[in-house]
Amino acid sequence: MKLRIQFSKYGPLRFIGHLDVMRFFQKAIRRAGIDIAYSSGFSPHQIMSFASPLGLGVESRGEYLDIQVNEPMKIPMNAQEMKDRLNAVCVEGIEIVRIVRLPENAGNAMASVAAASYTAAMKQDESVLKAGVSLSDFSCLESVIPAFLDQEQIFITKETKKGVSQMDIRPGIFSLSAHDGALEFQVDASSAGNIKPYALLDALLSFAGKDTPPFWTVQFTRLETWTRAEADGRLIPLGDVGEAF
Repeated sequence: MKLRIQFSKYGPLRFIGHLDVMRFFQKAIRRAGIDIAYSSGFSPHQIMSFASPLGLGVESRGEYLDIQVNEPMKIPMNAQEMKDRLNAVCVEGIEIVRIVRLPENAGNAMASVAAASYTAAMKQDESVLKAGVSLSDFSCLESVIPAFLDQEQIFITKETKKGVSQMDIRPGIFSLSAHDGALEFQVDASSAGNIKPYALLDALLSFAGKDTPPFWTVQFTRLETWTRAEADGRLIPLGDVGEAF
């Protein structure tokens, strides 16, 4: 049985990397008594797939992990019981939001990602104030967003293993708004057109004639990770692909 786990990552744990998150869940799943399936071969490993690695320092309410469990499970449990067991062994900064059962023909989490939505807000702690950053919030950007989105092309410089290239990110900006001094946006997060949140912020500030603050002075939060619905291609949360069990 394939399951999809939605979880939040916040607080100090936003600074741990993807490999550490993976190792954490490998241990947490064992401690929770979940009968996860293992691969075959000389070095069996838990069958799991993460949707989209989160950048260091970014918080999230919409992280996803797919696992496969044996049927029947050694310790039978429904979604709520499994969620409670996992949360009981999770540390502060990781919280299980929901668990759903996936259709057998569902693609894995990583291959299914189409978009991600974020908020971006200037941190208000003392270290940011001492750094002399000119921006206190992003209120100044609200008036320039319509003109920014009216552009047919928005190029950014992207560094890859093959070198430096120019990428037009305009087709991958699905929504962008500013309110209460913060930005909220939904962008392409697929393997082919992934747009990093800081890259969008840099492009917007450059368009507005503003200096881009250092990455560490901005708090990015991923609100949700999205996929395309099979029926009509609209964007839906990854967790909506499954159902309760």
